[in-house]
Amino acid sequence: MATQPVQDNDPTIGRLVTDASRDISTLISKEIQLAKSELKVSVKAGGIGIGLFVAAGFLVVLAVIMLSVAIAYLIHWDGDGLALKWAFLIVTGFYLLLAGLLAAVGVKKVKQVGPPEGAIRQGKQIPTALKGHS
Repeated sequence: MATQPVQDNDPTIGRLVTDASRDISTLISKEIQLAKSELKVSVKAGGIGIGLFVAAGFLVVLAVIMLSVAIAYLIHWDGDGLALKWAFLIVTGFYLLLAGLLAAVGVKKVKQVGPPEGAIRQGKQIPTALKGHS
C-alpha cells in the first residue's frame, strides 16, 4: 500500500485541538446566552407576581381606610341595621378575603419562575456530542 504524502493544507493535530477548543468555547458561550434569555422570561413572571403582591397590599390599605367606614355605616343604617361593631367586623373580613385572593394569584405567578430548561437540556447533550454520538 502506498501512502500519500502530507499536504500543506491537511490539518495537523495541533490545529484540530485548537479548532475543537474554539468550537467548545463557542458552544458554551451560546449555552450561556440561551440560559440568560430563558432567565429573563422567568424574572419577568416573577416581577409580575411581586407586582401583584404590592397591588394586593396597596388595595388592602386603600380599602381599609376609604371604604370600611362607609360600608360599616351602611350596614349599621342609622341604627336600624346591625350594631356598629358587627358592621365594622364584617367589612374587615371582606377586605381580608379580597387580599387573600390577590395574594394567591401572586403566589401562582411567582411559582412560574423556573430554571432555564432548554439550556439545561442542551447542556446535558454536550458530553454525548463531544464523544461523537448524535
